[in-house]
Amino acid sequence: MWSVDPAKHSPIEDVQGIVTGSIVSALGFYILNKVGLLTGGTAGVAFLIHYAFGISFGLLFFLVNLPFYYLSFRRLGLAFSVKTFISIGLVSVLTELESRWMVIDSVNPLWAAILGGLLLGYGLLALYRHRASLGGIGILAIYMQDRFGIRAGLIQLAFDTCVMIAAFAVIEPKTVLYSIVGAFFLNMFLAINHRSDRYIVVR
Repeated sequence: MWSVDPAKHSPIEDVQGIVTGSIVSALGFYILNKVGLLTGGTAGVAFLIHYAFGISFGLLFFLVNLPFYYLSFRRLGLAFSVKTFISIGLVSVLTELESRWMVIDSVNPLWAAILGGLLLGYGLLALYRHRASLGGIGILAIYMQDRFGIRAGLIQLAFDTCVMIAAFAVIEPKTVLYSIVGAFFLNMFLAINHRSDRYIVVR
């Protein structure tokens, strides 16, 4: 039932890690969405389209990640791809259901940015440690690094920068700045708490 190898997880441990990570991540997205903030990666793209056209964030988050599953399978294997697909599906559904289960009347945007970023950090950390992720640009970045020698971190940074720049056309500048604060807390949390020599890192 429980793995005796600290570097590996049993199926039950994977289930609880993926479900827990998805729940915490969905809560982070819900808080960001409540005050009109966004984050980087494919979630940022989903947020932009959601704010611009009013389409469901959960549906957009699921659809935006679809093109990356082939690269995930080629680069990171079937098990990782299946776990990531399940994680994204859970987060997509939960972000739509949370507004029915919980109502936040008011929250300070700066606090929402910090709290949302940290919750996403906790959620992603749980997923990373069970060989899963929330898909997206990180997969493409690893592929581009292998194919063209461009550092994956630079590709991720460039994409997230483009998302934040595009956000100025959709939301208020102050809201974009709050979103950058949230992204900073998210990435700093992962940088401090995640060991890339032990776990697969893809965001």
